[in-house]
Amino acid sequence: MKITVVCGNGLGTSLMMEMSIKNILKDLQVNADVDHVDLGSAKGTVSDIFVGTTDIAEQLVAQQVGGEIVALENMIDKVAMKERLSVALQKLGAM
Repeated sequence: MKITVVCGNGLGTSLMMEMSIKNILKDLQVNADVDHVDLGSAKGTVSDIFVGTTDIAEQLVAQQVGGEIVALENMIDKVAMKERLSVALQKLGAM
C-alpha cells in the first residue's frame, strides 16, 4: 500500500499532512508507505491513494492520476482526515 500526499510545492503542507497520516495509520494498524510530492510530480507517481486539499484533489482528478483521491477541506482536521482515509483504505481492502 502506498499513500502519496500532494501539495503545490511538495514542501510544508504535504510534509505536515504526511506526519498526521502516519499517526493515523498507526492508530488504524495499517501498514503503508507514505511519501509527499509536489503537484507537478504527482502524475508520474504510482500510488494507491493520493491525499491533498480540495483544490489539489481537483487538479489530481484533472491529471487522471491512477489511484484513489482523498480530498481534505482542512489539512489540520485530523478527524476528517482519518474518516476519509479510512473510507479509501476500506475500498482498497487494506482494512
